[in-house]
Amino acid sequence: MRIDKYLKVSRIIKRRTLAQEACEAGRVFVNGKVAKPSTDVKVGDVIEVHFGDRVFKCKVTSVDEKVQKNLASSMYEVIE
Repeated sequence: MRIDKYLKVSRIIKRRTLAQEACEAGRVFVNGKVAKPSTDVKVGDVIEVHFGDRVFKCKVTSVDEKVQKNLASSMYEVIE
């Protein structure tokens, strides 16, 4: 699954266009490397998203195309 879609489906970022813009601005990292919007995400990858001063870091636990809102947080495990 593409990183921009994953960020939207897991509800880390609310909209896919915002996720794409964050990737293009260099604020999203997958396994320590800057991620383009088309970067593939697999189970076990570590995602790091920079929101201004804050850094959100998580490990991917599942990659599902559609997830209910209340189960979206089960798609990742927060590291920081």
